[in-house]
Amino acid sequence: MGCAVSGPNVNPDSAVSEERRSPSLEGAPDLKTEPECGGSEEPKEPFLLSEAQKGLIRASWEVLHKDIARVGVIVFIRLFETHPECKDAFFLFRDVDDLQQLKMSKELQAHGLRVMSFIEKSVGRLDQMDKLEHLAFELGRSHCRYQAPPKYYEYVGAQFIQAVQPILKEDWTPEVEKAWENLFKYLAATMRRGFYAEEKMKASQPLLSRKAGAEATPNRI
Repeated sequence: MGCAVSGPNVNPDSAVSEERRSPSLEGAPDLKTEPECGGSEEPKEPFLLSEAQKGLIRASWEVLHKDIARVGVIVFIRLFETHPECKDAFFLFRDVDDLQQLKMSKELQAHGLRVMSFIEKSVGRLDQMDKLEHLAFELGRSHCRYQAPPKYYEYVGAQFIQAVQPILKEDWTPEVEKAWENLFKYLAATMRRGFYAEEKMKASQPLLSRKAGAEATPNRI
């Protein structure tokens, strides 16, 4: 993300709070045009997962969870290979050009685990839409504070899907892939809404401060 995807001291067997340091999670393969700064809020992304798809995600996650630390590293190495510009969002990694060296980085391992923990928390909230939306929305807001552009959110989901196919082997089916794509599409869109809501709030703060200052200054005639 490091990036701001989840909190430090990650326990891979439990949900972990979002980290407040820098950027990551991206969502689905559908790229969308980003609105102008301070523009109107994006509409909510519909949650398109059926009960059957939720079951496929949970079943596949049970397998992936056993090796989430390795999956996290693979996802980010692939991300930096396919989208090297993403490294600029990671102050810990931006000056490291050797990807083999990055694979051994404890910071990258920790960050990958944080991202996997975010995915784990999302899987655990598939039947709690309010909590799932809040989780992704707040993560988008934190990414705004750390200047991680929404276009990056789209990349992680695609790299996750590529990374886990060899692990699941014959259990990876077109139906499983579609279910994960739908989940990442929803997460990325909700994070974008959080990003732009935070951006709009930050843009309005200087104006509010000026108004408050003007009201506090007595008129002198």
